[in-house]
Amino acid sequence: MIADSRALSARTVVFVRYGGNTTSPEPLNDAQPGDLLLPSNRTLRARGSGTYAKPALSESDLLHRWEQRGLDLGDRDRSARYLRHIGYYRLSAYVRSFEQQRDVLRPGTTFDDVLGLYIFDRKLRLLVLDAVERVEVATRAAIGDRMSLVSGPHWYEDAHLFANRRSHAVLLSKVDTIVEDQLARPADQPSHADSFTAALEHYLTQYDQPSRPPSWIVLEELSLGSVRTIYSSLADPSHKSAIARSLGLMTPVLDSWLLSYQRVRNISAHHSRLWNRGLGVYPAIPKSRAIEWLQDRKLFAREPWRGQRLYPVLVSLQSVLHTIAPGSAWSGRLADLLAEHSTVPLAPMGIPRDWYDDPFWPRRPND
Repeated sequence: MIADSRALSARTVVFVRYGGNTTSPEPLNDAQPGDLLLPSNRTLRARGSGTYAKPALSESDLLHRWEQRGLDLGDRDRSARYLRHIGYYRLSAYVRSFEQQRDVLRPGTTFDDVLGLYIFDRKLRLLVLDAVERVEVATRAAIGDRMSLVSGPHWYEDAHLFANRRSHAVLLSKVDTIVEDQLARPADQPSHADSFTAALEHYLTQYDQPSRPPSWIVLEELSLGSVRTIYSSLADPSHKSAIARSLGLMTPVLDSWLLSYQRVRNISAHHSRLWNRGLGVYPAIPKSRAIEWLQDRKLFAREPWRGQRLYPVLVSLQSVLHTIAPGSAWSGRLADLLAEHSTVPLAPMGIPRDWYDDPFWPRRPND
């Protein structure tokens, strides 16, 4: 039980639910009230019963703690500088990857080992964000193009196009807030001939009616969570199907994958650990051969634990890239990253050792 639910903000209690009993272990940080279509009677897990009483420790004490656990700091001043500017809590997640038992590190573990894993994870997040950005932008464009051609530039104002009226009302409220916030800011003045005002600023300073901007402006301003909710809320299945097909997918798959991308995007954008964590939400494994997928289509059924790690997300991103960016070298850069950090184990990401041998992954001429 939560002692005082009033102490929790709306954002704190937003949880994602996807399939069965799988729930996200953390809030989605860009989620806003109304972003997620969740049952109103969802149940929160019980809180622990203990009282947190751990004191804050000095930099010297934290370094000493690591040494007690078996970490070779090497240059202590250098290690202290990284600790100071990255933080003990953030680095601890990487230190624990070298434990042979709780609070005991494998013999010979150095601070450079930990730092190397941290650097790998940072590069991995940036690489994943690169692919998520392409898929996210393509999704925004696909929704806007389809719905604007069918129902006009301001289609999103029509409640009849949405299956969930509450979500539609929340959407309009968000758009109104975006408009008000823009008008409350100082005027956007181009600094020189090569610069120009943002599309939202141009619309609001040139037009009074309709009061809300056309959808192609709105879709650029909304969070990915809101864009995902728009897609999920569309009432006409033919619209959802057409949007999904433009990305090489089918409706249930796109619904699922957008939810996974929202989760991964938030982890990456907030610089959190990605490489070996459970995500809480995972992309559906497509059954249709019309969707680009691994040649070994039974991998995740045969080894289901891999489906609970990062690998199916990486595969799903490449699947969409096959359609929206067929010449992309993204998979090659992924291979380069894993080769550069060859000491990082693949299993915590769910990646098979021979993953790049699958012809699903595009090869560069010299690979």
